Amino acid sequence: MKTLSQILVIAGLATMVACGPNAEQLAEQARLDSIRISDSIALVQAEQVRIQDSINAVVAEQQRIADSIATAAATPKKK
Repeated sequence: MKTLSQILVIAGLATMVACGPNAEQLAEQARLDSIRISDSIALVQAEQVRIQDSINAVVAEQQRIADSIATAAATPKKK
């Protein structure tokens, strides 16, 4: 019985080791992780550009309003 238990334990350990990922699978997973990370970075950069474009649009609108106010203040009023 003791020998049978030892054989089963050894067989179980061998099965667990054999089921693990091999070097090719690990390399493929590393490649996929790298792609996922680069995609995430690209999304963050695109969001930063979108935010900066929104800020630029607000600044341009504020400048347009300031120019309109300055033009209205400089124009003599008709009575």
